[in-house]
Amino acid sequence: MDSRMCALTFLLVCVCPLCCKASWMRLGVSPSPADPPSCLSLPLTPPQRALCLRRPFLLPSISDGARLAVTECHSQFRHERWNCSTSDDKSVFGSELTSGSKETAFIYAVLAAGLVHAVTRSCSRGNMTECGCDARLTGTDGMFEWGGCSDSVRYGSWFSRKFIDHNVRNSTESRGGFTVEGMNQHNAEVGRQAVERTMSTDCRCHGVSGSCAVKTCWRTMAPFNRVGLFLKERYEHSVQVIDRSQKRKPRNKKPQRARVDKSQLVYFNKSPNYCLPDGRRGVSGTKGRTCNRQSTGPDSCNLLCCGRGYNTHVVRHVQRCECKFVWCCYVRCRRCESMNDMHTCK
Repeated sequence: MDSRMCALTFLLVCVCPLCCKASWMRLGVSPSPADPPSCLSLPLTPPQRALCLRRPFLLPSISDGARLAVTECHSQFRHERWNCSTSDDKSVFGSELTSGSKETAFIYAVLAAGLVHAVTRSCSRGNMTECGCDARLTGTDGMFEWGGCSDSVRYGSWFSRKFIDHNVRNSTESRGGFTVEGMNQHNAEVGRQAVERTMSTDCRCHGVSGSCAVKTCWRTMAPFNRVGLFLKERYEHSVQVIDRSQKRKPRNKKPQRARVDKSQLVYFNKSPNYCLPDGRRGVSGTKGRTCNRQSTGPDSCNLLCCGRGYNTHVVRHVQRCECKFVWCCYVRCRRCESMNDMHTCK
């Protein structure tokens, strides 16, 4: 695992207690449950540790960024054959973090975007003295005046590059293809761009009787689920490229040879179909997954179950219903039951 992988591994440290415990055990450190992670107790590369020691106040934002990324990955792929499955080991994403597939590309992009989003949000909320609002947007611009407190994505992107891409000098692609490091850096940069490209301009009107004689505006980040949707679209249109580190190319492989756009996700290897379990690749298969018999999308029983068929179960749901407020002061509800069909893949 190269230092780029170690960087992403650290982003996922302490997303779940088991991951954090395993990381400390590998380091021979046994902190108490109340001890927060520190720059010296986490598995960082030397440049990362130096950066962390200079800015230890960013540790909570790094952890928040990892949680954002993992949650959004689960949300975007919850109906797919690959549902962004995670594990309790150090890599969290298992073999998908190193497979060089479209899924690897999305993971790198969403992790970098999550780090940018979390750090930028912390800056805008005034939680750190080193950064704050983006003061570059000031003055009047046409029909409105900049408010001077836009989200500082510039600082968040800078920190993300410094932390994740610290050892990669050049990620530019040539007609000869990408290196592994260059591909990963390229996809991480697509994730950072996604945060900036999904930003919106919000305004507030000022004037007598609600008129908009003066309009004050600022730039704000979109909710992270919108960033996830943006990256999922990039995932659907990702481009296969040549792996420069391989001397021989498979005959059935026809990678893209034209120059790749900076906004496109790129990958080396075709994805498995994720239908059947594969312990070597860490694929759990789709057996037992809940499918939608009425759907025609990726969550349909035909696609998700890979043509194997599905089982139907009757499930009883109990919930509160017909709630009424009773003076004074409580709510009275009925207990309602419903019977629904649930379909699971064979």
